[in-house]
Amino acid sequence: MNRRDILRRSAAAGLLATPAAGLLTGCATGGGGDKNDAETYQGTKSADNPLGVKEDAPLEVVIFGGGFGEEYAKAHEAMYTEKYPKAKIKHSSTQEISKTLQPRFVDGTPPDVVNNSGAGQIDFNGLVSQNAIAGLDELLAAPSLDVPGKTVRDTLLPGAVEVGSYDGKFLVLNYTYTAYGIWYSSKLFADRGWTYAKTWDEHIALCKQIKAAGIAPWTYAGLHPRYMSWPLIATAIKLGGPSVATAIDNLEPNAWKSDSMRTAADAWHQIVKDKYILDGSSGLDHKQSQTAWCQGKAAFISCGSWLESEQKDVTPAGFNMTIAPTPSLGSGDKLPFEAIRGTAGEPFMVPAKARNLAGGLEYFRTMLSKKGAQDFTRKVASLTVVAGASEGVELPYGLNTVVKALDASGANGFNWVYNNYYRKLERNLVDAACGEFFSGRIGPAEFLDQCQKGTDSIAQDSSIKKYKRAA
Repeated sequence: MNRRDILRRSAAAGLLATPAAGLLTGCATGGGGDKNDAETYQGTKSADNPLGVKEDAPLEVVIFGGGFGEEYAKAHEAMYTEKYPKAKIKHSSTQEISKTLQPRFVDGTPPDVVNNSGAGQIDFNGLVSQNAIAGLDELLAAPSLDVPGKTVRDTLLPGAVEVGSYDGKFLVLNYTYTAYGIWYSSKLFADRGWTYAKTWDEHIALCKQIKAAGIAPWTYAGLHPRYMSWPLIATAIKLGGPSVATAIDNLEPNAWKSDSMRTAADAWHQIVKDKYILDGSSGLDHKQSQTAWCQGKAAFISCGSWLESEQKDVTPAGFNMTIAPTPSLGSGDKLPFEAIRGTAGEPFMVPAKARNLAGGLEYFRTMLSKKGAQDFTRKVASLTVVAGASEGVELPYGLNTVVKALDASGANGFNWVYNNYYRKLERNLVDAACGEFFSGRIGPAEFLDQCQKGTDSIAQDSSIKKYKRAA
């Protein structure tokens, strides 16, 4: 498994096939294996112990064994035992979260902390519908461990709570903060005298110039073509405003056929029509397309801010990968050019039947301390949802451009969460439509029609729990 497998949910928690929900029969809200057992793991709440951690209660933490590795988690565990030295922590890592832990959810003996990530994660839709995840409101209200005068909620970046909430209940802590945009090599652009385009017309003119220089303007992960849905949807949101995303998230009829989506799809189709995509891209996976980009075979690629770390072994010295927002379609855009998609990802949860539920929440408080967040960023070169936690941390070139882009975007940042609510919709249905569209086999109208049909199929499936995102 690689870093892409960890973070590829926008951000966020994802969904497996809905039949997984049926495997959770028997899960219910609770505080432990049984009530009496749970009470033995509950301590006395105080100003220094706001969540009521029992100082000698053991804690079990299961981490997804992906691109982030395990060292960051072991460091957080060491911080926890520094405060609670009598607590023994059982740590384990697996790439098969569902296979390993689903039976434990069924028999009521889940771990206290689960990093439910990767391709083999447990279906969040099923977990939520079975009330199998503990609420995190008490965590949000607790004081920050090391930011005086602020609660945990006060220290979080915008959208961190929203992306982990279902029907208004905050259940999933998405720990990393990812920006999604268009990436290019600032060295290549400087050497060629090119300037990143801020408008769509300028972008097309630049693509023509790049192609004339013998370089493909674009490449993409043809085996995971949904990556190209990200800049397309972003273009539509910047044109029509955040309501474009809300309509898609809420499975509204014809959400994919709005004027903004049609205009954005028409614009991106020009990239296909004018053959501005590297030949053979439709057969490449994410690493192959990213490597071709690092080799200078293409100028642009769509990706999230994990890209730099994922490509560090093959990126030439001085490549200076840089993230940028999608170009504006025109002066009528409701959001400025600087607006960029930012979202929390890498989901963690405390099971409702965790024995040491208070300990699990306290572990999250440790992760969300400034010290815990800074240590994570130093170890894995990725931002967290803790505001300002990258200050004082030496960041690689690309991640520095991400920080600058998020700062420039400010309150104009946006996101969508349909991929969190309905994993199948993005991973299967939109993915397939993008494959047809960006390979040139269908046009914009057919592309949007396929996406809308996929949305309608989810909306009409009574076995899938639906969620409402507020406007």
